[in-house]
Amino acid sequence: MMGGEAIIKALKEEGTDVIFGYPGGQILPFYDMIYESDLRHILVRHEQSATHAADGYARASGKVGVCVTTSGPGATNMITGIATANIDSSPVVAISGQVTTELIGNDAFQEVDMIGITMPITKHNYQPNTPEEIPSIIKKSFEIASTGRPGPIVIDVPKNVQEGELKYYKKDLFQTPGYNPNLKGNIKQIRKAVELIKSSKKPVILAGGGVIIADASNELKKFSDLINAPVTTTMMGKGSYPEEEDKTLGMIGMHGRKAANLSIEECDCLIAIGSRFADRTSCSLDNFNHAKIVHIDVDPAEIGKNIDIDIPIVGDGKHVLKSLISLIEEEKLNFSDTWIKRAIRMKTDYYPKMSYDDYPLKPQQVIKEISEVLNDDTIITTDVGQNQMWMAHYFNTNKPRKFISSGGLGTMGFGFPAAIGAKVASPGSDVLTVTGDGGFLMVCQDLATIKEYDLPIIICLFENRTLGMVYQWQELFYAKRFSHSKLGEFPDFIKLAESFGINGEHVEKVGETKNALKTAIKSGEPILLSIVIDKSEALPMVPPGCRLSEFHGDYKTEDI
Repeated sequence: MMGGEAIIKALKEEGTDVIFGYPGGQILPFYDMIYESDLRHILVRHEQSATHAADGYARASGKVGVCVTTSGPGATNMITGIATANIDSSPVVAISGQVTTELIGNDAFQEVDMIGITMPITKHNYQPNTPEEIPSIIKKSFEIASTGRPGPIVIDVPKNVQEGELKYYKKDLFQTPGYNPNLKGNIKQIRKAVELIKSSKKPVILAGGGVIIADASNELKKFSDLINAPVTTTMMGKGSYPEEEDKTLGMIGMHGRKAANLSIEECDCLIAIGSRFADRTSCSLDNFNHAKIVHIDVDPAEIGKNIDIDIPIVGDGKHVLKSLISLIEEEKLNFSDTWIKRAIRMKTDYYPKMSYDDYPLKPQQVIKEISEVLNDDTIITTDVGQNQMWMAHYFNTNKPRKFISSGGLGTMGFGFPAAIGAKVASPGSDVLTVTGDGGFLMVCQDLATIKEYDLPIIICLFENRTLGMVYQWQELFYAKRFSHSKLGEFPDFIKLAESFGINGEHVEKVGETKNALKTAIKSGEPILLSIVIDKSEALPMVPPGCRLSEFHGDYKTEDI
């Protein structure tokens, strides 16, 4: 067996059924060996798309996503996707080719120091020196990527290591004695948390992406019901709690729902689960210094990093929530419903208007029509910018792993290739991506991919011919000096889609989105809907450094 064959064998032994990639010189030995393999390979049209597709696959399935490319520019084109997966805790294994071992460090053709470049943006990385190291490295990569706080692993494989013959095939050559994630949580700290919750009058739960990663949505709902606490979420936590339930107030933060933000300001006890308290969530550290805070996170580095914590609990969300529920049920505790009734009333009072007959279309109306067609099992991916915030704000997600978006890095171009990965992971689910015209143009070449592999993805392109979020910030904070945020009249997105053999439809009027979606789902074919929206429409937002209640461009009376 040669090194490239060992990669294939080890990947399959870890449960890999598909990889996303793009070949090149230094990874050709591997590609030559995959030619006769039954390991499925999806050829994307850009290496960044390979990484985002692997990421989308991972987020939709909960499994490790795998992407492959060559050395040099191929490898560096994966960097943005690796950084995206890292900050959003997504388990991705990225395999890059590398020049032969004797040329490493000589500035050979298409050589980059992939290990050095990716060290700050990966959970770990490897470069095998011999073919015999490959099976153990892949086994450890999958273990590290998927346990504790998940994250990406880079395996940089020199060309001669791919071509070299293994003397033996072993998977236990490497040990990681310092790697031992704590999952259960300290019982003394958990008991302290119960005492604090018992004494609180206005508890609020903040659910982050860690709830979804831990598969703890059922425990979250039971815990919320037990203590009569409303649930707010971060962007990454969207879908961890059914958003059609009365108790859920939606996303908090800079672009959050008003009721969710106000509940944070009023609460006396905040139970945060799997949240980093990132700046887009917190806006200002002062937003949390009035309440007692319980912070549950599997990554000890995140606890106390951004805000002061009263009761830290290092552990997996599912394990810790089970312990909290058990102790509360054991004590037969009863909690008042006064606060939850007030929180629900705030949600009703500040729920924004959805139906508009305006032209150009309001995004609220478009999302209303999307919501009326899709079911709870549909997977939504979004790009980054206004399209992302409108969907996070107005679209109710009721199941985990059904709303996939770039959170911490805010990566334009993420949504469409992530939808490719999600569709490959869940072929039985409808997959719809919502994107802006700016982000879509960064990855539109992968229309060829969905055509080539017959992936019936629905692309809802919110067309306002601006870099929407940049345009909004320039309007609010830069005296309407719209410096290079207008995209002009080109391209014609329908003709662009048709040039790839993809059907396209122009949407401008109320009701057309709904009808087009029904037709698209029934057809079972990929389609691009170019939906013309009002470029002046923008969500109210909380400026950096402000209190969560200080919305800039607050809701108009008729909108609530």
